[in-house]
Amino acid sequence: MNDEYFKEQAERVRALADKGDPFTRRRLLDLAESYDARLERPSRATRQLKSPSGPATPPTASSEQ
Repeated sequence: MNDEYFKEQAERVRALADKGDPFTRRRLLDLAESYDARLERPSRATRQLKSPSGPATPPTASSEQ
């Protein structure tokens, strides 16, 4: 599923919310927010990629006297 799908779903759900009773409206608006949140986070494949292991900089040895 791509970003366009989630945008369309959020718009569709918001349009339905305008016609619903207060309880249904709140639930549909929450659903629309969840679609919007999916647009802001990385895709599932990107989240599953592992970052390179190991420290970015080598540790320095501290000299004790």
